[in-house]
Amino acid sequence: MRTRQRLVRALIEEIVVDVDDSTREVVLLIHWKGGEHSEHRVRKPGTGEHRRRAPEEADAVIRQMAGRWSDEHVAASLNRLGFKTGQDNTWTAMRVGAYRRKKQIRGYTSAHKDGRCLTMQEAAQSVGVSSYAIRKLIRSKILPARQVMKDAPWQILAIDLARPDVQAALTAHRSGRNRPCRSHRDDQTLRIPGT
Repeated sequence: MRTRQRLVRALIEEIVVDVDDSTREVVLLIHWKGGEHSEHRVRKPGTGEHRRRAPEEADAVIRQMAGRWSDEHVAASLNRLGFKTGQDNTWTAMRVGAYRRKKQIRGYTSAHKDGRCLTMQEAAQSVGVSSYAIRKLIRSKILPARQVMKDAPWQILAIDLARPDVQAALTAHRSGRNRPCRSHRDDQTLRIPGT
């Protein structure tokens, strides 16, 4: 490193640095020892910008989910997908919120929940069944639902819960026809082999 520094001092007289605000570039004017000059332009980083950034895929996830889901849901999805922050941390609701504000991404508020689009838990509560029952209907393709991406929370339209085929499946679930069968046997007697 010392040799490199001596070599640079032997070749360069001075470097004049200026900022071109119109193009947001840093202009470096190098005065060489032999009298030659050369100019180099480098993009000026924005306020708070640095090399440690969240991956572009994480940014896309946040942009897709932010308007419909809470920062907590977004953070859970990012962590399930294995994305880290620019500082190599796991995501939390606070970190997602800070990232959104910095990138000016509109966030989730309860006011935007107008009852038309429900989470799995909200759908289950509205029809009086468990989240498991709703998940089962989604997996069997009876209840239409969508995810922004794999492992994100399900989005269920309230109007789809009123469909006749969905209502019939819910009625069957409530009556117990779709519950797993259990054999009724005597679980009180312990049998020990060889006795």
